[in-house]
Amino acid sequence: MNTTANYHPPPSSQPPFSDSDLDSDSDSENFQVGSDLSNSIFKTYLEFSSSSSSSSSITAVDLSKIQSFLTSSSSGALSCLICLERIRPSDPTWSCSSLCFALFHLLCIQSWARQSSDLSAARAAARLPITAETAAKQATWNCPKCRSSYSKSEIPRCYLCFCGKLRDPPSDNPWILPHSCGEICNRPLPNNCGHFCLLLCHPGPCPSCPKSVKARCFCGSVEDFRRCGFKNFSCNKLCKKRLDCNKHNCSEICHPGTCPPCRARETYRCRCGKKEEEKDCCDRDYRCENECKKLLNCGKHVCERGCHGGDCGECPLQGNRTCPCGKRIYEGLPCDGVAPVCGATCNKLLNCGFHRCPERCHKGSCVETCRTMVKKACRCGGLKKEVPCYQDLSCERKCLRMRDCGRHACKRRCCDGDCPPCSEVCDKRLRCKNHKCPAPCHRGACAPCPNMVTISCACGETHFEVPCGTEMDHKPPKCRKLCKIAPLCRHASTSKPHRCHYGACPPCRAPCEEEYPCGHKCNLRCHGPRPPPNPEFTLKPKKKKSNHQTECTPGTPCPPCPELVWRPCVGEHFGAERMMVCSNTTRFSCDNLCGNLLPCGNHYCTKTCHPLETQPSSSGHQKRSESCEVCNLPCQKVRMPKCSHPCSLPCHPGECLPCKVLVKRSCHCGAMVHAFECIHYNNLSEKDQVAARSCGGPCHRKLPNCTHLCPEICHVDKCPAPDKCSKKVTVRCKCQTLKKEWICQDVQAAYRDTGNDPKDIPKNQFGLGLLPCNSDCKSKVQEVESALQLRKPKVLEKKEPENEKHGPKRRKRRDRIQEGKQVSRFQQEFVASVKRLLLFIIIGAALIAVTYYSYKGLLQLSDWMNEVELQRARRRRSRF
Repeated sequence: MNTTANYHPPPSSQPPFSDSDLDSDSDSENFQVGSDLSNSIFKTYLEFSSSSSSSSSITAVDLSKIQSFLTSSSSGALSCLICLERIRPSDPTWSCSSLCFALFHLLCIQSWARQSSDLSAARAAARLPITAETAAKQATWNCPKCRSSYSKSEIPRCYLCFCGKLRDPPSDNPWILPHSCGEICNRPLPNNCGHFCLLLCHPGPCPSCPKSVKARCFCGSVEDFRRCGFKNFSCNKLCKKRLDCNKHNCSEICHPGTCPPCRARETYRCRCGKKEEEKDCCDRDYRCENECKKLLNCGKHVCERGCHGGDCGECPLQGNRTCPCGKRIYEGLPCDGVAPVCGATCNKLLNCGFHRCPERCHKGSCVETCRTMVKKACRCGGLKKEVPCYQDLSCERKCLRMRDCGRHACKRRCCDGDCPPCSEVCDKRLRCKNHKCPAPCHRGACAPCPNMVTISCACGETHFEVPCGTEMDHKPPKCRKLCKIAPLCRHASTSKPHRCHYGACPPCRAPCEEEYPCGHKCNLRCHGPRPPPNPEFTLKPKKKKSNHQTECTPGTPCPPCPELVWRPCVGEHFGAERMMVCSNTTRFSCDNLCGNLLPCGNHYCTKTCHPLETQPSSSGHQKRSESCEVCNLPCQKVRMPKCSHPCSLPCHPGECLPCKVLVKRSCHCGAMVHAFECIHYNNLSEKDQVAARSCGGPCHRKLPNCTHLCPEICHVDKCPAPDKCSKKVTVRCKCQTLKKEWICQDVQAAYRDTGNDPKDIPKNQFGLGLLPCNSDCKSKVQEVESALQLRKPKVLEKKEPENEKHGPKRRKRRDRIQEGKQVSRFQQEFVASVKRLLLFIIIGAALIAVTYYSYKGLLQLSDWMNEVELQRARRRRSRF
């Protein structure tokens, strides 16, 4: 803990600097203590340091304790760690001189020391076999902060200054540090260099000795003038000291202390000389794992010792020998002879130390466990029982004595009365009310909280430490550093710097001049974003409030632009502008018609003036949104190429879609009909259309003069040469008895010769009657007619009864077969459905049975396992 006082030096005091800064200039600007008091304390030390020619530097730790005391006293942050009250300049004090140099009220430390020493004496008298007077003389007490131990005779009895020369130092002299005598400290400096402190009477440890002395480096090869406090140094060269082996030199860089063991690798022999190994020089004297086995002087036995050097010695079996129990002595027995047993009782003392071996004289060791039955008492004396001597006796009784803390019972089984210290954690709330006591459970008051709380300015450059629990009673120190928070407004480069502070930075006073999106500038005072404020320093804790900031940085936006500008109407009609405030975004409408081109691109909007939002399209032109009226007229454009089908879309911009209507066109001969897309058929030339309509087969049109078809491929015009048909025609006489084959054009010529037109001849009579009948034709006709007349009635009479007999029987048989087939199909379907139903019922019953018995089996298995666990638990209880 930093020692402090209530003297308030000027706020310009700065922390100590290194000696290099002090040596650079006697009037150094880096180390300005800023008060006559600080200058008076450090004056002698600084003058001696500046006059010294040494190049060593004094670390900032040398003067940090004293400077921290001055900073704490200037802020009134000097507090006693025991009572947590402020230490005034007139209060008697005591400071620890071991480690922490903390400052306490004299009465507080006296009371603390007495209580601690009395408690230590009581503990020693209860545990150690000493008297209460001896324990009181040997009792010690500890510093509340660093826990350094002091004897009872070192309890402070009077109020002394920091250096201990003056009793009851004055507190009314403003030019002397409180609790000091104002004289030279003159205490022996650390490291027992023989010099004394040159500072005025001061708190904290004395700084390192600033005097210059002639010193050598660690290895002794370099000699230089150094500060006495830092006279031990390294020359950064090889040490080269002779090592313990007296053979090699140290290869380390110049270092303090003894040189490390020699690590040079060489081959060495063991002590017996049987084995060679490569080892470090420091491990050259080693023993191998083999036995010596050298023949002793007796010539009969070998040495059973391990690897060793020198002579093996005499044979241990030579001279007078005894029996195993040692009662009978045999003289002149050779070393290779076996000493016989004497037959008496062994009577050697066993390991227990109370009984002797009851066996006869025997070779080897006696039994390890003494089995003599003795009556023993347990450690606590609550149980007495006869047990074998080797067996320890303990009971299960728990010790109910209170431990030395006075709060917890011992609870150790079969305790002998020497209860160990309490192992529980105290965990009492300390006086600081921030932490709990971490020490083991104890009697009396807990030790003060050893933690220190650092109270600093907003930037952390100026700070001091106070005991934990008193941080709410101290104000932050005043810092002379400039604020490191950069302004966030646009005037950061020209803003005036200010000191370190808590809370928000002062507002900027420059004009805003922020440019609006419209191009105008704001003429108000700067109201841009500000950096977030530092947390406010409060002496008492406050409840934390959740601050949900809408913006990451505070600040207000610029007000709306107040400039006057001309604004067009919502329809952007020429000559309809009005003068308005720039920030006024209200839009107005004139009484003109809109007149803008509709999205269809063919008609114009007939609404009154209305707003139109423009959006840039990918082509670079502005695309108007659908705020005008919607065009509901049908498309009236003429398609290209022209066709008779109208466009099926409503009025639209751009070209119409290609006409996909199917157009039916028959081939030239009328044999088949082709279906074409309108746009495809109309895009063809006349020649391509004729080729597309041809079916590619023979012409199916009938020739005009005969009954035959056109022999040409499907074509457009009339069939060529209808009078020159070359197909064969069967020509008959009138009675159709005679027949011949003529060419069709000869048949047509024969009809023309007879004065008939071939077009008028029916198809079934074409070629009939062109041949003249002969005598054979007439007789044959008559025979045929007579035969037909005789046969016709008889055939009818024979057929009618047959139809009457056999017709009904066949129908009945066929019907019966169909009815039988229908009945058999119905029966088969019914039987199949019944079988399926029975199969489903059987499967469902089987599943239900399996589920039921498996569930029942699981329950039985669970009951069996529970019963087994109960039996195991009973067995365990019966064992214990």
